[in-house]
Amino acid sequence: MAAPVQLLPTTPLATAPPVPYPLTVREPIGARCARLLADLDPATLAELETVSLLNRVDTKFLLATSQLAALLPDLAREYRVLDIDGRRLHQYRTLYFDTPGFDLYRRHHAGQAARYKVRSRAYVDSGLAFFEIKAKNERGRTVKHRVNTDTLLTELTPTAEALLAEHAPASERPVEPKLRNDFLRITLVGKTCAERLTLDLGIQFECDGRTAILPGAVIAELKQSGVDEQSPFMRRMRAAGCAPTSVSKYCIGVALLVRGVEHDAFESKLRAFEQLALGEAIA
Repeated sequence: MAAPVQLLPTTPLATAPPVPYPLTVREPIGARCARLLADLDPATLAELETVSLLNRVDTKFLLATSQLAALLPDLAREYRVLDIDGRRLHQYRTLYFDTPGFDLYRRHHAGQAARYKVRSRAYVDSGLAFFEIKAKNERGRTVKHRVNTDTLLTELTPTAEALLAEHAPASERPVEPKLRNDFLRITLVGKTCAERLTLDLGIQFECDGRTAILPGAVIAELKQSGVDEQSPFMRRMRAAGCAPTSVSKYCIGVALLVRGVEHDAFESKLRAFEQLALGEAIA
């Protein structure tokens, strides 16, 4: 397996604190992104909810952080950026749940069209938290079901179990915490088109006492009600020669950190992350 990450000792998942810890993006790219984001028009959280797109089509791209820095000034004409109390680079923490045998991961690895993720997510800067089931159906649409929670869940509550009972197969409902994921997100909303664009960087994972970090990588995800090839971001990706890709943070984290699970289907993605890390090191 490719080794695109740095492995560090960390707190075991079972004893990890439920409160997210501060994340930083390595200089100079973090400071540069912050400066570039200051030039974008702001969008409030309430405005963002008007294009929540819980039933949507997702198109993902894998970029280098240097590409993101070069791209942001151009996006300012077409997109506004989520601004919460003056902060435009937001911290997310996710705890993924899976069956004891990683059946949800294995669905994805096997290439099954119908698959889903079960997770608890804390939107640190807004103080919001949700328990979510993010399903992808045979037509390639993403449908998200979620309930509000007071904080990041480290075990299932009756409300979470009820959501699972409604939307998950009975054989795959006995889930437990498996993988912790932290990252920083830039969220953009189209000025004239009903779409959202998320840009995730500073990505890291924790599982069973080990941490994997993905330096130099940005996962861009364009969320639309239907694929619009004339989307401003889609046009820029075509012009730059960047093709859409399928990449799951959960599956990458499991492939890197969980012993005994197959990961052959994700080898090309792991090599891509390795190349991005090498590129940042050279820069």
